Parts: sequence; structure tokens; C-alpha cells
Amino acid sequence: MSIKEKLDNLTQNSGVYQMLDKQGLVLYIGKAKNLKNRVSSYFVKQYESGKTRALVANIDTFEVIVTQTETQALLLEAELIKQHMPRYNILLKDSKSYPYIAISNDKHPRVNFFRGTKQEKHQYFGPYPSAHVVRDSLNLLKKIFKVRQCTNATYRSRSRACLEYQIGLCSAPCVGHIDDDDYQQDVKMMSLFLGGKGKQTLEKISKKMQTASINQEFELAARLRDQLIDLRKIQEQHSSSSTADMDVISAFQQDGVNAIEVLFIRSGKQVGQEFILPKNSNHQSVEVVLCAFLPLYYVGKDTPKQLLVSHKLLDKKIISSALHTHIIDTPSKDKKHYLSIANLTVKENLNQNLLARFRKKSTLVHLQSVLNLKKLPEYMECFDISHMMGEATTASCVVFEKGVPKVSKYRQFDIKNITPGDDYAAMNQVVYRRYSKLLKDNQPLPDLVFIDGGLGQLNQAIMVMDSIGIDEIQLVGVAKGENRKAGLETLITVDNGQVNKINLAPQDPALMLVNHIRDESHRFAIKNHRLKRSKNRTTSPLESIKGVGKLRRSALLNYFGGLEELKQASIGEIQKVNGINLALATKIVETLNSSR
Repeated sequence: MSIKEKLDNLTQNSGVYQMLDKQGLVLYIGKAKNLKNRVSSYFVKQYESGKTRALVANIDTFEVIVTQTETQALLLEAELIKQHMPRYNILLKDSKSYPYIAISNDKHPRVNFFRGTKQEKHQYFGPYPSAHVVRDSLNLLKKIFKVRQCTNATYRSRSRACLEYQIGLCSAPCVGHIDDDDYQQDVKMMSLFLGGKGKQTLEKISKKMQTASINQEFELAARLRDQLIDLRKIQEQHSSSSTADMDVISAFQQDGVNAIEVLFIRSGKQVGQEFILPKNSNHQSVEVVLCAFLPLYYVGKDTPKQLLVSHKLLDKKIISSALHTHIIDTPSKDKKHYLSIANLTVKENLNQNLLARFRKKSTLVHLQSVLNLKKLPEYMECFDISHMMGEATTASCVVFEKGVPKVSKYRQFDIKNITPGDDYAAMNQVVYRRYSKLLKDNQPLPDLVFIDGGLGQLNQAIMVMDSIGIDEIQLVGVAKGENRKAGLETLITVDNGQVNKINLAPQDPALMLVNHIRDESHRFAIKNHRLKRSKNRTTSPLESIKGVGKLRRSALLNYFGGLEELKQASIGEIQKVNGINLALATKIVETLNSSR
């Protein structure tokens, strides 16, 4: 069915529409009070926005999902955008959920930091605006209630009380230093306090203190007194302000770039903040970005009772209903200063961000000039080899886009089947494996590739590129300076067989960027080399032999006295071990010889 036929028969109910391209990929997801009117508008209007014109030009068909209310459409839209991440929608990074404090239902319950899917059998308190707020609260709780925070594995393995007990931060239920009923009472008190029943908690502790004093249990009475003092201090701090929990959201646009600042206000205090640059939002109005941001950010989270926003929202009632919160766009006097703080903060953060972008862009332009490149090097890669005397050779490939590290695109390579310590062969192998795969998968190639090393390593990379038919990438060697001193590096290029050496001043922005890329590749290579070396040294080669389980490994090592002695043994000698036949003995000898 053609788009026109589908439009003619489209419902006028509310719902969600999805624009699809020829491959069936979702280009854009939107909601509508009237699906027929909204979807039809894409094909009858002339849009000024280049982004919208590009979207319409790529639409092959569309699909709709009908909902009963506009609120349902908004919630469904937010979920579908998170699922499909369409290229023309305003997007957010999929941020982690808010953290909680959790109390387990073990025999001796544990209180701990929690983030993720909740389990029915545990108690949860929160949400808290940031991880450090949770950790600060946990530190305070163990001083007052002395409930364990150790993992269950640690708890089960204890045979004597740990340091936390020695310094008065845990009552050591793991080894019976506290009666089970008393421990449960401490957990109950902590649960009441976290649940907001501070006054009730204070009354219970006060009664327990009086009872302990009457019974002449003076140590217990003193401990309860200290608990009472600490809890009263906390309660006074939290009752000093009557402001309800709320998030303050300020949106701002500069040079066509939109930014959002979220301040987390809890009990009248600012306890955290987050600066966000929504994707695909450039040159959109601030109000449109804010309307798109709120559902994407809060759907699936525990939204605070109030949201204070910097601009009036077109869909205020719908968003408020969907998020079960009260949205304030005209603050009272006691809330105005929070919005002022958010407005000033978002302007400063966006200004700093744009300034950093400008500096990176100017550095890339300078690097292009220094290396005489045909295009701006927005996509760069760098290779480094790491080993120790030929052991556990690894290679790293780090990726920078627009002057910024893209850690998700970093790759590591285990180098095999070369002479140990042969850096040239290692570089040859890693460059071949990297770019032959990119060609096979039809992936974009970098504009510029740095090779950590001198002319020898650079020539190996050039040979590989020639052999696989890549000639559009500029290769640059980064040779270490005298005494390996940073800032004295030499950049090496080869053009038509002519070797060119470029020496820049230590503070030159281009050289500083190159050193940043080179140092990052070096760090990543060393990290993976150490992991591989550690694994090799702690893993027995016997573990890789099929048919040699834990019992047979133990029998072999006990019979010969160790792995080195086993490596010197013949097939006939190994057969003498109980459970080892000729075929298995032959396999053991072959494996041990290949691992030398």
C-alpha cells in the first residue's frame, strides 16, 4: 500500500507513529493526539528545517500504534525511542537508574548500595540522586546502627570478627557477638529511620535506653544514648527546611546547541546535579527539547514530587500526568533561587563545552596543516605493541573522533605465531587484522593513523596497507625523543618513498594531541598486556587439555612433583600415572611442548 493510501485510511485517534526507511529501520518516532492530521502533515507541508526535510526524503513508509489516551502515547513514545534510538529523534544517553539503599532479608540482614532491578524479598529506600549521597548515608548508618554491610560471601567465611567490629562500625553478627533479636531490633530501627519515621525511631531508642539504664546495663544505655544524639542531629539538619524533594531543570541554547542542567534538591538541600547535551537537538527550540527530554529522562524512574522547569511546556498536563509529578514553570519566591542557580550553571557548562569544542577543532585544523592532509582528521587511530621480553605480546588500537577518545571503539589484539620480541612482525599482524576486517565488514576507514614507533614499524604498516589496497589513509610514525622525554617526539611520514621528519615545539597543540593519542594507546596496550601476562602465569597449561580434569591434574603434579618436572617427562613415564592412557599422554606432551 502506498503512503497516500495509508494516509487516506488512517485513524484520527491518538497514538504513536514510526517513520521507516527502505531497509525497515526506524528513522523517527513521534506521538499525536490525531494520528491522521499529524502524520499527513509530513507529506503536505514544506519544512524550513533541513533536518525535517532530510527525514521526509528518506521515509519509505510508516507504522502506527493506536492508544486510548494521549498520556499513553507519550509513555509509549519514550519507551520506543529508548528501544530503537532513531537517528532523527532527540536522544539521551541511556543513563543508569537512580541508586537505592537496600536491606536484605537474610538471617542477619545486610544494608548495601543498590542499583538495578528490585527483588520483592528485600527492602529498598530511595531513590537517591547520586551514588556518593548513598555512600555517605551508608557510612553514617553503620556508625549509628552497626548493621553489617559486608557481602554474603565475606559474612559466611568469617571465623572471627573483622576490623569493622574492632573500630565499632559493626556488631559482628557473623560470629555471634550480638544476640539475633538485638540485631533484628537494630535493623528494624534503621528501617524505620530510612522510611522517614524519624520521630518514631527516636521514641523507641529513648525507651530502650531508659530500660537499659533501669536494668543497670550501662554499656548498652551509653550506646543507645550515642545513637539518640546522632539521630537527633540528622533530624535537625533535615527539618531545617520545609522544601519538598524536587528536581530543577533548566534548558539553554547557544550557537544552535541545546543543553540541560538538572539539580537534585532533597529536603531543601542541593545534593547533586547533571549536565546533559541531548543528541540530534541542534537548532531545535528550547521548549521542544525540554518536552522531549522529560519523558526520556524520567520514564522508568521514581520521579520526585515536583519538577521545576525553566520554560513553559506545550504538553505540560500530559507529561505531568504520565510522570505522576507536579510540574512548576512559574516558581514562587522560595523556589526562584534554585532556578537561578540552574540557569547560571547550564549557561556556564555549555559555554565551557563549546569553548572546548572550538579548541579541539582549531587543534585538528593545525594538525591538518602540519601533516599537509587533504581533509580534517576527525577520525584517528593509533597502534602500540606491548610485551615483556617477548612474553604475552599484545597490541592496542585506540580511536579518537573529533579530538576526543572513543573508548567504546578501542580494540585489543593478542599477537600470535611470531618470534617473541619481534615488534615489526607484531605491528604487521595487528595492522593487517584491523584493516582487512574493516574492509570485509564495509566499515568506515580512519582519516589518520599513528604508529607508535620509528621508521621500521611505520614501514611495516605501509607494506600492509599496500598489500590490501588501502592508499587513502595517511600513516604517521611517532618516534620517541632523546632519553624518551615527552615533547621531543619526531613525527615521521613517507610520501612516494621520501621519508619526512617533523619536529614540533613541546607546547605545540598538534604535538600535544598526538602525544595524548599515543599515551592512550600505550596505556591501553600495557593494561591488556599485564592482564594476559598475569593470566598466563596463574593458569596451568594442563587446564586447556580436554580429558585432564581437576583430579588428573592433581595426580600428574603429585606424581612428578611439579609442572617443570612434568614437562621433562616422556610419554611412557606419563602413562604410569593412574588414569592416563597413551592417547592422553601424547596429547599432554604435545601441549606442554607447544607452551614452552
